[in-house]
Amino acid sequence: MQLVVARIGRAHGIKGEVTVEVRTDEPELRLAPGAVLATDPSAVGPLTIETGRVHSGRLLLRFAGVADRTAAEALRNTLLIAEVDPEEVPEDPEEFYDHQLIDLDVVTRDGTVVGRITEVSHLPYQDLLVVGRPEGGEVLIPFVAEIVPEIDLEEQRAVIDPPPGLLDDAQAEVASSREDS
Repeated sequence: MQLVVARIGRAHGIKGEVTVEVRTDEPELRLAPGAVLATDPSAVGPLTIETGRVHSGRLLLRFAGVADRTAAEALRNTLLIAEVDPEEVPEDPEEFYDHQLIDLDVVTRDGTVVGRITEVSHLPYQDLLVVGRPEGGEVLIPFVAEIVPEIDLEEQRAVIDPPPGLLDDAQAEVASSREDS
């Protein structure tokens, strides 16, 4: 099974390094020197990681055969893809691969059916579960423990405890309001 583990960003410096947006909880394993990664678009790869380091909170990688800024900039927005055994699971029991979450039924604590996970969207500050609703449309659920307290892979379901307004705009609570002067 193939998993997207990073997206290449801007070139850094003049020696072929690039910034990467990490999309894996195991960068030390998936993005280690010597790792050979498939790419999207596929014509760019495969790419072999030569070196990696953290600079100002960002991961910088250098790939074999990419020796200058021009070559590094040509890789911008390329997705890096690792081959993973489908039976492999993350070491941390609170972590999940996207393929484990896709197609899980989503229910509230009281058993109300919300829908089914169709996608996991990885944003810079948190992940979102994209849930297709039975009546059509979709809802975005922040994938945080306070809102998604339980993932049950055996039962193939995710239990959520949504704050008011997440599933129904009519139930939203206004935190503050301005009064006309």
